[in-house]
This record gives sequence, C-alpha cells and structure tokens, in this order.
Amino acid sequence: MQNEWLLDVLSDLKSFAAANGLPKLAAQLDRTRAVAVTEMSSCQIVANGMTRTDEKRADPDSRTGSSRLRA
Repeated sequence: MQNEWLLDVLSDLKSFAAANGLPKLAAQLDRTRAVAVTEMSSCQIVANGMTRTDEKRADPDSRTGSSRLRA
C-alpha cells in the first residue's frame, strides 16, 4: 500500500487521544482507520493517480460495453 503513512498518522492520533483523556475521539479514530484500510485495499491507487474505477470510466470501450481486444 503506497498510502500506508495515512494509517500511521491515524494510529498516532488515536494514541495521542487515548493518552490525553479523549476516549471518544480515540474510538472514532479507530473506526476511521478501519474505514481507511477497507477503502485503500478495495480502491488501489495506481501510479498516475487514477483508481481502477476511474480507469474503466476513462476507457471508451468500457462505456459501450464493447469487449474488443486491443493490440
């Protein structure tokens, strides 16, 4: 995962919240981290910044349902 730094930041924020008497915030950050893991694994970002879903939208053949093979 190329965006693993985001998970580290969320974990650090959760630790800070828990250590400073903010249990509700710590719990919310834990849920937020879980959502981030789910989304990041299901929507892998490619090098050019487009998601796989975006690539399909950008492909003119995918909009028409054509199954032509390209060379």
